[in-house]
Amino acid sequence: MDRKLFIPGPTDVSPDVYEAMSKPMIGHRGKDFSVLFEETVDKLKKLMYTRNRVYISTSSSTGLMEAAVRNCVKNKCLNVGNGAFSCKWHDITKANGKEADILSLEWGEAPTAELIDEALSKDNYDALTLVHNETSTGVTAPIEEIAEVVRDYDVSFLVDTVSSMGGIRVEVDKYGIDVCLFGVQKALALPSGLACCSVSEEALEKSRNVEDRGYYFDFQVFEKYYNKKQTPTTAAISLLRGLDYQLDKIINREGLENRFRRHREMGELTRKWVGETGFELLPEERYASNTVTCVKNTLGVDCESLQKRLYDRGYVFSNGYGRMKNDNFRIAHMGDRQPGELSEYLAVIEELAGLG
Repeated sequence: MDRKLFIPGPTDVSPDVYEAMSKPMIGHRGKDFSVLFEETVDKLKKLMYTRNRVYISTSSSTGLMEAAVRNCVKNKCLNVGNGAFSCKWHDITKANGKEADILSLEWGEAPTAELIDEALSKDNYDALTLVHNETSTGVTAPIEEIAEVVRDYDVSFLVDTVSSMGGIRVEVDKYGIDVCLFGVQKALALPSGLACCSVSEEALEKSRNVEDRGYYFDFQVFEKYYNKKQTPTTAAISLLRGLDYQLDKIINREGLENRFRRHREMGELTRKWVGETGFELLPEERYASNTVTCVKNTLGVDCESLQKRLYDRGYVFSNGYGRMKNDNFRIAHMGDRQPGELSEYLAVIEELAGLG
């Protein structure tokens, strides 16, 4: 049985994307690859609203989180921690031998511009990490407001858009993001294995003067090959073909505005369902994500039993993340998922949980 994934990544992949990925293999140092690379990067720039260079890495997004830290933290970093993945960025920063503080917030709380402004003013930080859309809690940070504050400080603005890029508008250049990173297996609806990041001129220049950048994620190495329209190491070529094809669908067939609107519709649909059934949202509604909704299990549903029963009905359910397991659960609505499919899934949850 093919089961529909309603988890916050990986997401279902359309058959035509798989078909695009099945084209014959090409050499990763030849002209054909350079054409594919250049066309894909041009589309990524449109998706990200940026004129900055965009690197493509055969890795998970975690690899590019490490890259951002190794290349853009010279003195001391402030990590904003309001969920599992934003806190992980602090762990990554420390594991790479960088000095760092964490602005610890309650899981489910939104990092506001005021909180970040206050924290940045307390020390001489040269970098700030932020998760735009915290997958563990369903919180979307008010990035436009935060960007206004960040401009007042001499910091590299490093942003994880892993579960928002392709589903929620992220205007990289407008927000002054120095490194914006994401994977392809969430709102872009591709198989996992590729990660992408835009890098500003300021971040690249700073990287030149940061020691111990390693090799695999060294921006200077990426830049050398980027100028050749290549990747530093052997790329996942089939995945790159899929990415190029999917970006064409997103930009030229569905259209970015329509895609963002569809995700917003699914977010609103889910939030309405949460209220009507008697559950509660974990975050304040104004910060609730349009790609993944985190629901407080106020009705005491047995999430583990529900997960098994949904699996038997052809759905993959997402419990709460880590320490929030069973106290919360998550409903993902991202990628190529349609509102009608989401409505069917919510109805099945109601049925199996006895909420009707």
